[in-house]
Amino acid sequence: MAASATVDNHPTATTLLSSIQEIVKTSISSGGVFKRDCTDLVRRVALLAHLLEEIRDFDHNQSQPLDYSRWFSDLTVAIQAAKRLLDVASGFDDSSSSNDGAAKKIAFQFQCVTWKLEKSLADIPYEQLEISEEVHEQVDLVKVQLHRAAERYGSMNSKLFSRAMSLRVDKDEDNVNRQANNVYGTNDSRSCDEDRIVNRLGRVKSCPNVSRPSDTDTFTIPEDFLCPISLELMRDPVIVSTGQTYERAYIQRWTDCGNLSCPKTQQKLDHLTFTPNYVLRSLISQWCVDHNIEQPAALTNGKLKKSDGSLLDVSGDLAAIEALVRKLNSQSVDERRNAVAEIRSLSKRSTDNRILIVEAGAIPTLVSLLTNDDVATQENAVTCILNLSIYENNKGLIMLAGAIPSIVQVLRSGTMEARENSAATLFSLSLGDENKIIIGASGAIPALLELLQNGSTRGKKDAATALFNLCIYQGNKGRAIRSGMIPALLKILSDSRNCMVDEALTIMSVLASNHEAKAAIVKAGSIPVLIDLLRTGLPRNKENAASILLSLCKRDLENLACISRLGAVIPLTELAMNGAERAKRKASSLLEHLRKLQQV
Repeated sequence: MAASATVDNHPTATTLLSSIQEIVKTSISSGGVFKRDCTDLVRRVALLAHLLEEIRDFDHNQSQPLDYSRWFSDLTVAIQAAKRLLDVASGFDDSSSSNDGAAKKIAFQFQCVTWKLEKSLADIPYEQLEISEEVHEQVDLVKVQLHRAAERYGSMNSKLFSRAMSLRVDKDEDNVNRQANNVYGTNDSRSCDEDRIVNRLGRVKSCPNVSRPSDTDTFTIPEDFLCPISLELMRDPVIVSTGQTYERAYIQRWTDCGNLSCPKTQQKLDHLTFTPNYVLRSLISQWCVDHNIEQPAALTNGKLKKSDGSLLDVSGDLAAIEALVRKLNSQSVDERRNAVAEIRSLSKRSTDNRILIVEAGAIPTLVSLLTNDDVATQENAVTCILNLSIYENNKGLIMLAGAIPSIVQVLRSGTMEARENSAATLFSLSLGDENKIIIGASGAIPALLELLQNGSTRGKKDAATALFNLCIYQGNKGRAIRSGMIPALLKILSDSRNCMVDEALTIMSVLASNHEAKAAIVKAGSIPVLIDLLRTGLPRNKENAASILLSLCKRDLENLACISRLGAVIPLTELAMNGAERAKRKASSLLEHLRKLQQV
């Protein structure tokens, strides 16, 4: 077999830290064509060392070994892929014209590895692992750098990558060149019919290098189970018109970028219809069962795996949904409108429907309908995406489909219902740390702030929850301040009749830890308003007002003196005696600071 992917069954923070240290020691050729790419990749991976050190230390302090779950497995695979790529690219010699194909392939692999690393950092349980705030922010910085790098690689001319997707990076450079020459010297579009897949993969399954985890610490993923673009185990393999199979989300992204050729064969795609490869999906599913690996999809052979392990036959429902999804591309405005309205209804009813709609390939088409001129179609499309995002596994596919810019556009200029549901969708998607960065950089915060100030009651609530969640990420706090967030929040707080006081205080409390935000809060004249809320607000409002004042007064004698002059001691004393547990702690801490001030 030309290529394979090896997965360590028992990775730990210590072993992964060793891999990072080996990467840092990589010798990069001073005149190599990939010098900058290698240097950037080494630097970004090196920044993850502190994260692995804290995970290792946390593990050592536990009475039971740490359960390394899916997020750690993804990180391990990504770092191992980076190491393999650096082994080849760091000393690559492009002096020979015969190396042109291999160079193009390596160039694309930098994009794939960057995607892998960015994705692997999205679901790290920072609080559970007791990761320090400094390291958390450092990882956030790495994610931003990786996202920008992925965009830069993706914006390069597609001709650079069109031939590069057909091969994996191999540690043996000669093998790379040989494989590249084989691909670039032929235009064979080998058929991918079902019999060939079954026969070929039947031999793969019995191959001695595919062993069970109980027999060895590592096992080999069959080459045919990996998407040629992402190099990851496929969860939704589809066949394109040339007969080649890809992961649906990645080939969709390829065509959405305007590429109309098959990545592997370079042949022009006769059409952009993707046919589910049920035979391959079934084989992948069985292989996952045999090797005790979490299966990449809940749907297998028309049967949906339920939470209790039982299988539900949904082949009929899936066929009906696939027919609806095809109608989304109809030339008839009425047929499109009716189809998206029905999918909206189905997506609202159950998790099973949300899984089936995505399995039918609806997400890319729904994203394209967000910019549709028909108001009803646009409203229903954004609501469909909101409903689909409720199922956790769909969030990544929605992000991968490039939905955020279109959702933000609807948030800016859609009907009030469409704007409300756009805000709710951004909140749902922003639950992932990686997504907070992408959404914040998309221009969503000013649009959400506009809805918070001038939207319907429901729209204001949706905007507030989305803004709160986005502002948890440190990098978005500055964006919020520069968008005029503090004056807008203060206006809400100054109106006792405003129904959004609680939400405004909650957002301000999460911003108050930021130095730029503290200055803006004081400059806007918020302290008297906050003290007034300490006296007259609801219990929850008093707690948040005390929390904000405490953030403003830490290591700031001028602000402490200000709240003392404005009579904060009495309401703080009352709160310290009668408030909820958190409110008592905040009020008591502020009173202690005030007592120290009087002693100065």
